[in-house]
Amino acid sequence: MTINCKGEELILTVERAIYWPAKSMLIISDVHIGKSAHFRKSGIQVPDTVGHTDLQRLTALMKEFQPDILLVTGDMFHNNINSDANAFLDWRKTHAELKVVLIKGNHDALKNADYEALGIEVHTKELLCAPFRFIHDKPKEFDEYYNITGHIHPGVVLYGRARQRLKFPCFYFGENCAVLPAFSVFTGLAILKPENGDRFYAITPGKVVQV
Repeated sequence: MTINCKGEELILTVERAIYWPAKSMLIISDVHIGKSAHFRKSGIQVPDTVGHTDLQRLTALMKEFQPDILLVTGDMFHNNINSDANAFLDWRKTHAELKVVLIKGNHDALKNADYEALGIEVHTKELLCAPFRFIHDKPKEFDEYYNITGHIHPGVVLYGRARQRLKFPCFYFGENCAVLPAFSVFTGLAILKPENGDRFYAITPGKVVQV
């Protein structure tokens, strides 16, 4: 689905990403690379295919939009380098020409040398690219920049016939701030309740729909 936000065209995809054509920029959040391996190390059985599935989806987005920049608004990694992160290293080698930019989130605890080895440009707090501010979590004060964030893994509940109740990840656009869905399929959902003027775009299996 293509929307207008602050005069800019943004494409919302079913793969939980935003493409900004004017900047040839693909925007995602909360990838949590290494989370499944982290759980397995703790004795919790999580399939090692989870991280590979996320990378396959990312590869498909690369082919579809051919962006110059991949921007991650936080929690790209889940704490430390592990087998899942090594899989990303292999993926990165096949997209060496791609500029990867990370706004650090609360789980991004890799060493500076690790980010450098992966060819990732890191911003500790935010990245300003008018009319947007890219930041991991919603700021407490607002200014002329419209904030695009992640962190909370937003979701909505849709009701069908026979009182069916289904939860879907979503894109949220409020007055001063947008929240991206978590890119990783291995995350929960924080169900948001709409307020006046808010826009929700649910990500269903087949398409993005405004609700």
